[in-house]
Amino acid sequence: MRVVWQLVAVAAVSFLGGQGLAAVQDSNPWLELAIGALTAVLALFVYGWVVGRTEHRTVTEVELSGAGAAFRRGTLIGVGVFGAVVANFAANGYYHVDGAGSAQGAAGLLGFMAAAAVTEELLFRGVLFRIIEEHTGTWISMALTGVLFGAYHLANPDASLWGAVAIVFEAGGMLTAAYIATRKLWVPIGLHFGWNFAAAGIFSTEVSGNGSTRGLLESTTSGPKLLTGGEFGPEGSVWAILFCVLTAAVFLRLAHKRGTIVPRRRADRVAGRAGAAVTLSR
Repeated sequence: MRVVWQLVAVAAVSFLGGQGLAAVQDSNPWLELAIGALTAVLALFVYGWVVGRTEHRTVTEVELSGAGAAFRRGTLIGVGVFGAVVANFAANGYYHVDGAGSAQGAAGLLGFMAAAAVTEELLFRGVLFRIIEEHTGTWISMALTGVLFGAYHLANPDASLWGAVAIVFEAGGMLTAAYIATRKLWVPIGLHFGWNFAAAGIFSTEVSGNGSTRGLLESTTSGPKLLTGGEFGPEGSVWAILFCVLTAAVFLRLAHKRGTIVPRRRADRVAGRAGAAVTLSR
């Protein structure tokens, strides 16, 4: 039942925050920034509380020690990887800067993307990946939650099956690998936030089929859908998949060196001990 309680608790915060953001979107960017930041902070608090209560442990994956540095590191990587994708577009004539965009629009997107990054990482990496991994090991859990994360984006207005498949490799691979390597949620949260904010708040491109955005740059993206992602945005580009898979490979190599990859046999033992602990606690 712990997975249900944890998902419901974080999803409730995500839903309420999403409703608040929808109510002020495109009308008051500063209020959007405030609501997004509040949603992110509240989601982290609720996650720490519900996991601590249902698992009777210190919730180390969101502990504050070193959180700021890890979040900044993840954000810089996210911005850098997305910047590499856009630079590739520009070099091939697919991305053009038409002028300055909107600083206020970027501020609103800052809040929106903070809320999205935190709540999605808590749900998919903090709850689903972590708990499934206890029973299946790292690789199966990574594949399963990656597919779930891709399917989750099919609900977006301009979603496509190809875009969802791309998300499986990009977010399901890169973000999960960041968690596996660090066993903390701060780097994947920063990575997720940096990627999304770069896409919307800096380069003003579509994000996961959610329509156009207006960030710091006024821009135009055109070209073959396979290379640019079309209406789904750059995340549907084969270049984005390539750069994210390479980044994931770096994190997984680091995880291998650190011994943080859980094999199937060890996962079975961990799950067995967890079941025994629950039985004894009753």
